[in-house]
Amino acid sequence: MLGVLKKVFDPNKRQLARLEKIADQVDALGPEMARLSDEQLRQKTEEFKARYQQGESLDDLLVEAFAVVREGAKRVLGLYPYKVQIMGGVVLHEATSPR
Repeated sequence: MLGVLKKVFDPNKRQLARLEKIADQVDALGPEMARLSDEQLRQKTEEFKARYQQGESLDDLLVEAFAVVREGAKRVLGLYPYKVQIMGGVVLHEATSPR
């Protein structure tokens, strides 16, 4: 019984599930980002800056910004960051130490 309770209330599992959900949201934006031209992808940076200055938080921009960076890495480096790497990036963004 105690084992079941530990699994249900394990904070690490909750954190992992939360990070996985964010990575899934980034994944879902992949096709949309792939349709953008190189110039449109570059313009996203200015769009993010403007939205931030208008009051959106970095957390509000996180999913879309990570999707843009992921597409940029694919185009420039020929590497497509894995889901676990996106999750690690979110952890770093949140200034928590990866385990």
